[in-house]
Amino acid sequence: MTEKRKSPLLPLAVAAVAAAALVAVLVGTTGADAPDKTDGPSSPAASAADPSSAPPADDPLAQLARREADDPMAVGDKDAPVVMVNYSEFQCPFCGKFARDTEPVLHEKYVEDGTLRIEWRDFPYLGQESTTAALAGRAAAAQDKFWEFHEALYADQPSPNSGAIDQDFLDDIARDIGLDVADFRRDMSSPDAQQAVEADFAEGQQIGVTGTPAFIINGQPVIGAQPTATFEQVIEDAADAAR
Repeated sequence: MTEKRKSPLLPLAVAAVAAAALVAVLVGTTGADAPDKTDGPSSPAASAADPSSAPPADDPLAQLARREADDPMAVGDKDAPVVMVNYSEFQCPFCGKFARDTEPVLHEKYVEDGTLRIEWRDFPYLGQESTTAALAGRAAAAQDKFWEFHEALYADQPSPNSGAIDQDFLDDIARDIGLDVADFRRDMSSPDAQQAVEADFAEGQQIGVTGTPAFIINGQPVIGAQPTATFEQVIEDAADAAR
């Protein structure tokens, strides 16, 4: 089972206050009980950071990347020059849009050549079904199939809080992607999974994330399901700066 990870910001509590203020300005406020206001390309809260203003290396946002070689919820070289930390959740429509439309492009163009690493963070803020799905993602990760679960759920993503994300729905996905369903159910209900989801959620809140998707790319916030070209520009600028 994936172990609970400590927040990388704990030694940086003072500096995190400034980081939270920065991200709060970019993210805006999104009600957890109002999925129609989820940050996305049509939302006024969605924004792309100015790639010309790269944060210093000691900025707390630049230290969010975990770079753990055995992290089943990350994809890409652990030593990649660019790390995208992705605060997302499985009910968010704009997270689904990013996963279906943009993430495959970034994977093919930047992950495969070693430029980009993507690290998932659970931010299940839309309701109980979000938490249930996050726990299911952790259970899939315990069998090294988080990304297969991620792809399958977003490919057939239910409407937020429709009641569709229940155990039968998740068991069907687990079965379809070749998981041991009994182990999947056991791992979903484990304290380790619950603690890991809570730790990610707390980390996101600590830096000021209030809606999804929210990305930190080498310390640079990019908020919302921006056009693919926006992510490409920020990634390429970050890669240039890292050289």
